[in-house]
Amino acid sequence: MTIETWSALVMGLFGSAVGSFLNVCICRLPAGLSVVKPRSRCPRCERPVAWYDNIPVVSWLLLRGRCRGCREPIGIMYPLVELTTAVIWAWMGWRSGLTIVALEGALFGTLLLGIAMTDAREYIIPDEFSLGGLGIGLLLSVAGGFETVLTAIIGAAVGFGLLWVVGTLGTWAFKEEAMGGGDVKMMAMVGAFLGWEGVLLTVFLGALSGAAIFLPLSLLGRKKLVPFGVFLAVGAAITYVWGPEVVEWYRRYAGLS
Repeated sequence: MTIETWSALVMGLFGSAVGSFLNVCICRLPAGLSVVKPRSRCPRCERPVAWYDNIPVVSWLLLRGRCRGCREPIGIMYPLVELTTAVIWAWMGWRSGLTIVALEGALFGTLLLGIAMTDAREYIIPDEFSLGGLGIGLLLSVAGGFETVLTAIIGAAVGFGLLWVVGTLGTWAFKEEAMGGGDVKMMAMVGAFLGWEGVLLTVFLGALSGAAIFLPLSLLGRKKLVPFGVFLAVGAAITYVWGPEVVEWYRRYAGLS
């Protein structure tokens, strides 16, 4: 077994457990509930979930997507979140080994997934994801030394400031709230991980993907509230993986390098 495979396996197994906890956060945080108590239980019959029924992905498959007690369906969201989180962690392990870089990428991806899910379901981005993620990003930057810490701080400031200005101007122009506070705090978190250049690319990609969804709906007369955090999360994920290459390509194209 290669070191890449071993790292991916270890990170993937740990990531599946993180995904199980992420499900709890996605369901409880928007409602202001504790993610610690009570223990996981069926939302319908309130039967506590035994440890052997709480094995990520596997238990859902063995139970055929139903509660052991009341036999009511358990949404497919739960195993999909667990599987997606496991894949994120495994890929980071394969890409960077068992390193702080892999941990940073895995945590960032997990935060983005949680934000995308809660914003899509409830139109809210919990502070535990945004501000908590900001703290994690700043803390992890310490491992890279003073320059990395400074980059994270500047990125967080630019992320917060840029979205705040856009939201303020949009509210003034359209006479209604144009940017939720959750989006503003989320971009501070993104900036702590990606730096100021990553913030700019994230906002551009988020706006581009959001417009690609919103404009056709508007033309069809099906206007609806667009959870911008979902598109910002997609933009941030793309930026994390391919951001440096995209920025370098733009610099060459614009004759800046």
